Amino acid sequence: MELTLGVTLAVLGAALLHAFWNALVKSGSDPVLDTALVALGSSVAVLPFLSIVPPPEAAAWPWLAASAVIHVAYFTALAGAYRAGDLSHGYPIMRGVAPLIVALSAFAWFGEAPGMATWIGVLLICGGVLSLGLAGLDWRRSRAASAWALANAAIIAAYTLVDAAGVRAAGGPERYVCWVFFFMGLPYVLLVFALRRRQFVRHAARYWRRGLLGGACVVASYGIALWAMTRAPVAVIAALRETSVIFGALIGAWLLKEGHVRRRMTGAAVVLAGVIALKF
Repeated sequence: MELTLGVTLAVLGAALLHAFWNALVKSGSDPVLDTALVALGSSVAVLPFLSIVPPPEAAAWPWLAASAVIHVAYFTALAGAYRAGDLSHGYPIMRGVAPLIVALSAFAWFGEAPGMATWIGVLLICGGVLSLGLAGLDWRRSRAASAWALANAAIIAAYTLVDAAGVRAAGGPERYVCWVFFFMGLPYVLLVFALRRRQFVRHAARYWRRGLLGGACVVASYGIALWAMTRAPVAVIAALRETSVIFGALIGAWLLKEGHVRRRMTGAAVVLAGVIALKF
């Protein structure tokens, strides 16, 4: 499998959508409730397609179930990171460490051995991504946010590998994407509903449009990434997808007023160099 220009552009578009829905969660009034709304929105977004898209093959269902469980931890850590710190700090750290774990694990899972240019691209992207998150960091104030983000990096790597295996066993990427998104967010939503029922109902009544918009972005972003994993090596797609932090850093620095624009532009340039390296 080879990374083509079309796949590259599709994954870059998915990266923008991913940064956007994370910014929606961070800019809201309660990261836990907003994360639950977006998770619920992703299930609602795929409902119209479940009647026309057949379920995945039997071999994919264990992977789908594992993904749903892992995503409870993912949404929990995501809300924790945004409750404790800035978007432009937590987002790059959680997204920058995950591709390294995926690249190191892809050979054991899929027999994919990245070449030298791919390794250079992955390392440049991850290094640039991390520099975006570390710009202007005060470790004493950001210790909790960093811990949540690092934990989520491992969780992201886990669901990336699980879903990459699932989508390849599903008999078609659309079959896995639709059904995994229907089930993916429901356990977390039910957990939040059980713990904060009244608050969740009031929040949903007021901000349901935010949840639907964010959920649609979740489905489109990750759906494109899963499709791309059937067309190119998993480690390459995992790294390329993390260019979303460039958009996330810009949104955090300019729209959310989190600062350090110049330092983050340097990190963005390193990430861009990594993307170029992946194409050679």
